[in-house]
Amino acid sequence: MAVYTDVSDEDIARFVAEYDIGKVVSFKGIAEGVENTNFLLHTDQAPFILTLYEKRVNPDDLPFFLGLMDHLSSKGLNCPTPIHGTDGVALRRLCGRPAAITSFLQGMSPRRVLPHHCAGLGDALAQLHLAGLDFENYRANALSVKSWRPLFASCGKGGDDIMPGLSDMIAAELDYLETNWPAKLPAGVIHADLFTDNVFFFPGQDKVSGLIDFYFACNDLLAYDVAICLNAWCFEPDNSFNVTKAQNLLAHYTRTRPLGADEIAALPILARGSALRFLLTRLYDWINTPEGALVTPKNPREYVSKLRFHQKVTSPAAYGIGDL
Repeated sequence: MAVYTDVSDEDIARFVAEYDIGKVVSFKGIAEGVENTNFLLHTDQAPFILTLYEKRVNPDDLPFFLGLMDHLSSKGLNCPTPIHGTDGVALRRLCGRPAAITSFLQGMSPRRVLPHHCAGLGDALAQLHLAGLDFENYRANALSVKSWRPLFASCGKGGDDIMPGLSDMIAAELDYLETNWPAKLPAGVIHADLFTDNVFFFPGQDKVSGLIDFYFACNDLLAYDVAICLNAWCFEPDNSFNVTKAQNLLAHYTRTRPLGADEIAALPILARGSALRFLLTRLYDWINTPEGALVTPKNPREYVSKLRFHQKVTSPAAYGIGDL
């Protein structure tokens, strides 16, 4: 989440009048994240999230995202529910941007990830994957392996400005992943961006209270979503890998949706691919953040360290999966 587009008091009042959600009391920009413009919107009835979809989001994908949230909510997954206007339409326009209002979820992201958070995440991720199996719409992953080389090319030599030799490292990794990427694994709807700021807990509780930010959701390998979470949740601030967190995540995931032997065997390469994907998008954002945007780009160096860890992994046992 971030704020790229300014919205006036008059704009927001006219927009909210198209819904039956009460009158605006306050609205405030949310600076976290990097993709869309988000506001915490309070009316005299309830709090909501207002999202303006920025240039990286393809407007043609928005019915998939909003429909998926409606579908998952109907299956009992606690995620934002799109609010439909008085005309029944959820997707609208505001300040020249596609826009939507969704329900506000209670809870908070963990400031410090502990093993029990990873256990709750594993349960919630598996539930998401199962709930999405009968979602009828389809969206290919626009940031999967086939897109990484063009994304790298768009960064030019910017990688070497971050770290000498980084461009050569990325090029070699692309060669490896493109040659060895698995194809015949179970697939379905994945979140594709389940970082800590997109997962809510109630303080002192292990169970996830809600999942948010479905604007990278797509159809891809289910185990790839697991690998994304290994990268996002199981490394310490010094980028050392915490196998206990990984064990909790994987044990609780497989309790709800067992991983096949082929998925387990593929975890090291899927984790490498996940690390490279976020390295590349962070590198691109670091180079191309619009001047004046209320957003702090994330440093790509973190994912250089994570990628190097996975490159040394020779067995899924490194993630604690052998102990399940």
